[in-house]
Amino acid sequence: MNFFLTDIPNRDKKPREHGLTMMMDKGLSVNDTKNFIDMCSPHTDIVKLGFGTSAVSPHIEKKIKLYQDAGIKVYLGGTLFEAFIIRNMYEEYKSLLRKWNITMCEVSDGSIELDHVKKCEYITDLSKEFLVVSEVGSKDEKKLIAPYKWIELMQKELDAGSWKVIAEAREGGNVGIFNKGGDVRSDLIDEILTKIPTEKILWEAPKKPQQVWFIKLLGPNVNLGNISWDEIIPLETLRIGLRGDTFFDYLSDKK
Repeated sequence: MNFFLTDIPNRDKKPREHGLTMMMDKGLSVNDTKNFIDMCSPHTDIVKLGFGTSAVSPHIEKKIKLYQDAGIKVYLGGTLFEAFIIRNMYEEYKSLLRKWNITMCEVSDGSIELDHVKKCEYITDLSKEFLVVSEVGSKDEKKLIAPYKWIELMQKELDAGSWKVIAEAREGGNVGIFNKGGDVRSDLIDEILTKIPTEKILWEAPKKPQQVWFIKLLGPNVNLGNISWDEIIPLETLRIGLRGDTFFDYLSDKK
C-alpha cells in the first residue's frame, strides 16, 4: 500500500501459495502487456493466455518473456492443451512449451472427453518437468457433475501431481461452480471444501459478485482466476476492504 491504514487484512507476499490472482490474457498487445505489468504486476501471480489465443497472437514469445521477467507465471489455456491432445500431438505440445520457455501448464478436459486415468497420467508426466494446474468441470452448461465427483476428481489430480486444481467457470462465469445466470452454486462449493483444502483450489471467478462471494467466504487470501486485465487492481481493493462490497468486513469497530 502507498500509505498506512489500520484494519487492513494481511495479504501473503509474492511469490505466494495462497491469495493467488490469475489474469486471463485474451490478446493484449505488447504495449498493453508492458502497461499492465507497470500497474498490476505487484498484484498478479499468474497469467493464462486464454484458450487458443497464443496460436494467433503476434509477438507471443516476447509477451511471455515480459510476464516472466516481471515475476509472473505464464501458461497456455487448457483448451489449447485439449486441441493438441485430440489431434494426438502430446509430444508436440511439450515441445512447444520448451520452445517458448514456459515452465507451467494446464491439463483440462472441459471441451473433450478424456478418460480420467489418462488425464492423471498426463498430469504425472508433465509434473516431472512443469508446474501443473489441472481443471475440473465442464464447459457445457448442461453437464452437471455431482459434488462427490468434483471431490474425487480434484483429489486424484492433486495426488497425480497438480500444484493447484482449477474449479471451472469459463471466462463468462456461467458454468461449473456457477449456474448459467452466474450465481454461485454454494452447496457444491461447501461440499468441495469439506474435503479439498481451499489453498489447493484456484476458483475461476470473472465477475465482481463472484469475487465478493469468495472473499467473504474464504477471506482476502482466496485464490481467484480468470480475472480481466482491467479488474486486477479493483479485485485487490476488494480483498483488503477498500471497495464498498467489502468495506466493513475488516473494521475492528464497525460503524
